[in-house]
Amino acid sequence: MAVASAALALLFLFAVAPSGSRGALQVGFYKGKCNGTDVESTVKSIVAARFSDRTIVPALLRLHFHDCFVRGCDASILLGGNGTEKTAAPNLSVRGYDIIDQAKSALESKCPGVVSCADIIAIAARDAVVLGGGSQYNYSVPTGRRDGNVSLASEALRNLPGASFSASQAIAAFKAKGLSASDTVLLLGAHTVGVTHCSFVRSRLYNYNGSGKADPAMDPALVSKLKSRCPQNSTANNFILLDQATPLAVDNSYYKQILAKKGILKVDQNIAVDGLTNSTVKSLASGSSFPTLFAGAMVRMGAVQVLTGNQGQIRKSCRAVNKLIN
Repeated sequence: MAVASAALALLFLFAVAPSGSRGALQVGFYKGKCNGTDVESTVKSIVAARFSDRTIVPALLRLHFHDCFVRGCDASILLGGNGTEKTAAPNLSVRGYDIIDQAKSALESKCPGVVSCADIIAIAARDAVVLGGGSQYNYSVPTGRRDGNVSLASEALRNLPGASFSASQAIAAFKAKGLSASDTVLLLGAHTVGVTHCSFVRSRLYNYNGSGKADPAMDPALVSKLKSRCPQNSTANNFILLDQATPLAVDNSYYKQILAKKGILKVDQNIAVDGLTNSTVKSLASGSSFPTLFAGAMVRMGAVQVLTGNQGQIRKSCRAVNKLIN
């Protein structure tokens, strides 16, 4: 897997044709369609107004990821009700719904029934990345997605990758969505911001694989630091920064950390040492290519199993499917 190939792929991302769908995503899809309102600028201003809370960066990134990995990027994660994706255990800590609602409300007031919730998620995630990393992380978001009508917690449980996945398991999960091994490494780079909790890490600190000891793949100094944060017999589920060096910035520090045996989640440490992914990790840690390559991976993820043309619908409220009119 060559990181350079991802850079070349970036040149062809501005008209993404989703497999099995009618129509294609395109940059500028909403130009001239919202009664003079600039759709992307509207979303950007709303995201920027919330940036006093720096945690919106990982929140919106995670929202986009968790949406795209279940039924594709169709805003199914936003639907409320019993048994929906929101209610699945991996999604209980997902945040950012209120930001999407605010943007949707603003756009509905200008051009009702035009802008999809799925596109708002993708645009907001990009804007969050730029706020967290700077202008070098800016990229064009192909739009034209439509919203799905189905949301099932069971599908979230089946499709979302686990925190303890091996590199091979992670690659397989991403491949099932049409994403490459390089994309896997790049998108896990979103762990440059955000947090996890002791419940996902404690087994690495005290009884790794039943050894009664810490995971030997974790830096001993980090083990000691995390043990103070996550006592063995405590029920406290304290948060832990995923990037211990620059936790508030979107940058390539994550890759440097995992090469130094400071990956917090097992899946992060696994991609640093596995032969399938190690060379990509090293390249991203040492070079300056991460912003461009991460942008490309985000665009490719944003095209996973999208609905376009007359598929799905444009929801009036992101939290509910439109009622059918007989």
